[in-house]
Amino acid sequence: MASDKVIITCAITGSIHTPSMSPHLPVTAQEIAESALGAAEAGAAIVHLHARNPEDGRPDQSPEAFEPFLRVIKQSSNVVVNLTTGGSPYMPVEERIRPASVWKPEVASLNMGSMNFGLFPMLKRFKEFKHDWEPAMLEGSHDLVFRNSFKDIRYALETLNETNTRYEFECYDTSHLHNLHYFYQEGLVKAPLFIQTVFGLLGGIGPSPEEVLHMKRTADRLFGDDYRWSVLGAGRSQMPIAAIGAAMGGNVRVGLEDSLWLGKGQFAKTNADQVLQVRKIIEGLGLSVATPDEAREILQLKGGDQVAF
Repeated sequence: MASDKVIITCAITGSIHTPSMSPHLPVTAQEIAESALGAAEAGAAIVHLHARNPEDGRPDQSPEAFEPFLRVIKQSSNVVVNLTTGGSPYMPVEERIRPASVWKPEVASLNMGSMNFGLFPMLKRFKEFKHDWEPAMLEGSHDLVFRNSFKDIRYALETLNETNTRYEFECYDTSHLHNLHYFYQEGLVKAPLFIQTVFGLLGGIGPSPEEVLHMKRTADRLFGDDYRWSVLGAGRSQMPIAAIGAAMGGNVRVGLEDSLWLGKGQFAKTNADQVLQVRKIIEGLGLSVATPDEAREILQLKGGDQVAF
């Protein structure tokens, strides 16, 4: 079901990029909170959150690492909070879902299938690193399978369904849509499904317009009116994919988790910069940006008063 209200999700820091890649990547709890609030003020209805070790920037899925910025965001904004269960592809599912299990957000991300996860091409662009773990993590992705088995997905759903959290279903290829359809038929997920189709990451589907259309057609065939569609383009494909998706009636995701850039050779200094840029695209198409409460209505979320932070 298309709407003239476009939900902007902003992914604030992620686990793919490392602190050495951009001086603007939020690392500390204070930086993550400030960046999330800036994105919300710029027009993001949803902020998608990871945590990092403040000393070296490593991904950190301990619930305690999320608490400082969760409470600041909740006290300062009406924005919808979406917590990662992706964490890092090097983590087991039990570790990855723990923050969402503890804090019971309105939305949690959920990867819908295993895949090769190729981060090593970034070694060609970035040569100098502050911490030993950064190049080792990228190099290790030559032999990395991001595990999201049916057992893992079922475990995440059975754990988090008890919290009435809804999901941002991250689908990196058409097979992931079919995996989601299986769980939908099993009754483990409920409409409206919020499907985030991801384009341009090595190991997943590419970023061409034809591939965007293919994913949309597949989702239409599998789910009909029972889903809400969003698009995410990795790296330099971020804004072109957002433009295609918005023009086709979808929602969009931007943020420094997905791309460090605002334009060719130009770092985005804040997440808000990317939100403002995609907002220009959306409004230029004659569409309007959804508020957090409008996003809650569109996605049928439980409300900010039902979270545990």
